[in-house]
Amino acid sequence: MLIIGDRGYQVEALQQNLNRHGYGLETDGLYGPDTETAVRHFQRAHNLVVDGIAGRKTRRALIQGDDPKALRQIDLVGAADTLEVDLAAVMAVNEVESRGVGFHFGGPRNNEPVILYERHIMRRRLEHHGVSPVAYERSHPRLVNTAPGGYIGGHREHNRLDKARDLHNEAAIESASWGAFQIMGFHWSRLGYASAHAWLEAMRASEGHQLEAFVRFIEADRAIHNALRRHDWRDFARRYNGPAFEKNDYDTKLAAAHRRHSQALEVAA
Repeated sequence: MLIIGDRGYQVEALQQNLNRHGYGLETDGLYGPDTETAVRHFQRAHNLVVDGIAGRKTRRALIQGDDPKALRQIDLVGAADTLEVDLAAVMAVNEVESRGVGFHFGGPRNNEPVILYERHIMRRRLEHHGVSPVAYERSHPRLVNTAPGGYIGGHREHNRLDKARDLHNEAAIESASWGAFQIMGFHWSRLGYASAHAWLEAMRASEGHQLEAFVRFIEADRAIHNALRRHDWRDFARRYNGPAFEKNDYDTKLAAAHRRHSQALEVAA
């Protein structure tokens, strides 16, 4: 992720790619106001999130063209309207709390949603569905366990999920966190989805659908919704990230991102 103030060869490469689209920047390797303005213009022209940050999706679009599954600025505007919060707040949450991308690009899992499979949740969901997990704990401890862990990361998490789906399809879908906002699948019913499979299809559809799941998640929790409305970033981070939120400074990152986006929106207005 490149932002204003950054410098170096990656910024120079960004400027060169922007110039291929006709922006006429000096390739000095400094992410200054002119570069940020060019990034915002490109993002607006290509239906991306207009935040002036050259993340993976913006840099990929500069080289490979538009991605129909990518999150759009209009998606964030709609989320802000639905939640009745200011747009800068939603943009701050998208910047800090999302993984930046909701899908894998390239490789054997191209266009599959990003996930993290949780084996200890699988154990609970099997019990929820009336299936004893004991035999699976013995035969598949990497997939069903009382303790979290066993992560292999990246697109390979889908390998774990596929094997878990062979044990119990619905429980496995419910036992992964999904998409850019990493919401657990077992929330599907509470969030108004018809089934675990309907949840899966929504997560596969687009980052806009993944954002919709996030919006439903916030709407379903009055306390976290109120924290977002108040811009109480400490309370929001504690509820969204859990008690260890301070370790990663989520609250201060959210506050800083909200200030930055608020100022940028005022300038744009």
